[in-house]
Amino acid sequence: MTTELIELNVTHGIATLTLNRPDKRNAMSDDMRTEFIAALEHVSAEKSIRALVLTGNGKGFCAGGDISGMERRMNAPTGEIAFNGWHRQQRVHHTQTLLHTMPKPTIAAVNGAASGLGADTALACDFIIANEWANFSWSYIHRGIIPDGGGMYFLPRRVGLPKAKELIFTGRKVDVDEALAMGIVDRKTSAQTLVVDAQAWAAELSQGSATALALGKAILDQTFEMSAQQVFAQGSQAQGICYTSTEHRDAVMAFLAKASATASKE
Repeated sequence: MTTELIELNVTHGIATLTLNRPDKRNAMSDDMRTEFIAALEHVSAEKSIRALVLTGNGKGFCAGGDISGMERRMNAPTGEIAFNGWHRQQRVHHTQTLLHTMPKPTIAAVNGAASGLGADTALACDFIIANEWANFSWSYIHRGIIPDGGGMYFLPRRVGLPKAKELIFTGRKVDVDEALAMGIVDRKTSAQTLVVDAQAWAAELSQGSATALALGKAILDQTFEMSAQQVFAQGSQAQGICYTSTEHRDAVMAFLAKASATASKE
């Protein structure tokens, strides 16, 4: 699946989605977001896809929101600015939610600058692997706005509240080594092997039951907001579903057959 602004390739069950606007450092335009949404919906729904790797074409991962879109928003009639902004925010939040709630492991392979919305998009993935040229900045403050792609939710969960405030209040750039030390980045690798390493990690993460992975991820992503009893309750419901899955039955039958064969040899 290749469009003008998004490339989506699937190999051995691992989808690699590439933001393809290198001349703009993959800044997210409205048209690009539309294609991004379609690609994310496809990956989420396609059962043969087990995991997603997200990266950028060229020297940058994603430079954030497209500046031309900001200009159009400012030039809209005064009485339409607020509603136009609200409508745009709904699209942004829908996109980030699709990525965050993807029922499969997701890895951001950050190949350069991830700024503003680009940094938030990386954080919306389950894991982040970055090359030596990667850097992160929540640069919204330099445009007089606040993080709107999930950064105010995701970043404190990665680095703690005081450090998240410092990064958001200053908008300063964080290089890959500092990001690794802070916990923004999970793994560092070379530019030459970034995507291959991300794909291998995605394959490792997605070997298990797709049903158990999806249900477990959905609960884990809510645990900071839930009580222990709520986690137990959701876990009980999810486990009931797992009990009926083909993966569970096949795994148990294979285990029992192996145990029986071992016992017969003794």
